[in-house]
Amino acid sequence: MSTHHISVTINGTSYEGDVDSRTLLVHWIRDTLRLTGTHIGCDTTSCGACTILVDGKTTKSCTMFAVQADGRQLMTVEGLEQNGKLHPLQEGFHEEHALQCGYCTPGMMMSGLALLQHNPSPTEHEIRVGISGNLCRCTGYVNIVKAIQYAAEKMQAAEEVPVSAGQGGE
Repeated sequence: MSTHHISVTINGTSYEGDVDSRTLLVHWIRDTLRLTGTHIGCDTTSCGACTILVDGKTTKSCTMFAVQADGRQLMTVEGLEQNGKLHPLQEGFHEEHALQCGYCTPGMMMSGLALLQHNPSPTEHEIRVGISGNLCRCTGYVNIVKAIQYAAEKMQAAEEVPVSAGQGGE
């Protein structure tokens, strides 16, 4: 059995440890680091429940060894909430009733985030393509698409800078 010492940053926090070269990233994240928001669904890359961002790109963590993450920046669903405030994607999933059992939700949110970072104003079709690597057995995807649209609108509104009073054409 071969072990390696690795160091990663997850959601802005540095982690390091010794891992067996055969340990999947999803297992290291969940079992060793106790960041259990990332779900294990199929272990075959089919479902997308384990989707995280690795250096900003969606990655199914059941198909990556933990040693491959050495030196990388990771983001899991736990990283969406900031300073006690839900991310617009989290709000959208709540407001648009985009989850039933919730098993696919973390992976859907991470795929949705990657999509919105790349395309802040996606069409319905672009959203469906963007989450096509994630399976949901409960919802039929309609409300998931609405949740991502909700987040896109909220994120765009937050980026708009209001004009200060007294400026403009007086």
